[in-house]
Amino acid sequence: MRIDAITIFPEYFAALDISLLGKAQENKVIEFNAVDLRNYTHDKHKTVDDSPYGGGAGMLMKPEPWGEALDDLLKPDGSTVLIVPSPAGELFKQATAQELAQKEHLVFACGRYEGIDQRVFDWASDKAEVRLISLGDYVLNGGEVAALAMIEAIARLIPGVIGNAESLVEESHSDGLLEYPSYTKPAVWRELEVPEVLRGGNHAEIAKWRHEQSVARTKAVRPDLLP
Repeated sequence: MRIDAITIFPEYFAALDISLLGKAQENKVIEFNAVDLRNYTHDKHKTVDDSPYGGGAGMLMKPEPWGEALDDLLKPDGSTVLIVPSPAGELFKQATAQELAQKEHLVFACGRYEGIDQRVFDWASDKAEVRLISLGDYVLNGGEVAALAMIEAIARLIPGVIGNAESLVEESHSDGLLEYPSYTKPAVWRELEVPEVLRGGNHAEIAKWRHEQSVARTKAVRPDLLP
């Protein structure tokens, strides 16, 4: 998979060069590029924003540099998915990550200020699949933090990124429930014991206990996930 992120702060994405995603890039499992939007400006101040038509607070990102950047990045066969982190978008879920992990090319458009001129999305919709996606019901200063979270959630589902692929099956939200509590050695720590069922070696009983714990945790913390 190839992932591009268009931003005025490319240094934000240095975190993707470490840990598992860094190794995945070294192994050519994924290709990531942070693209500086200011490289597509043509004035000495590298201006990317202007005041919005109709008035209102703040500034809006101009369409010209975005158009030129997307001219370079969007695949001519229409296979690119253009993802716009936005509080006005659909909610990002594990199912969203699983869907996007199947794509060949993702481009993240990381807006700043009051957002990006709407015409950028209208124009791009004829050349790519355009998705406005929100991490939740809150507002960030820009799209970079949301893009980082989404990229990690998506990329770790690509075969070859996570060493033990079986671990993905039992994670929170993989089956609609939150993940059960987990324990490791020692068996007793500060007078708190690991549940006996996990030490007994009965895999059927362990699976039953874990499912019960997942249901109980989901009911207590995220009842909205239950049918």
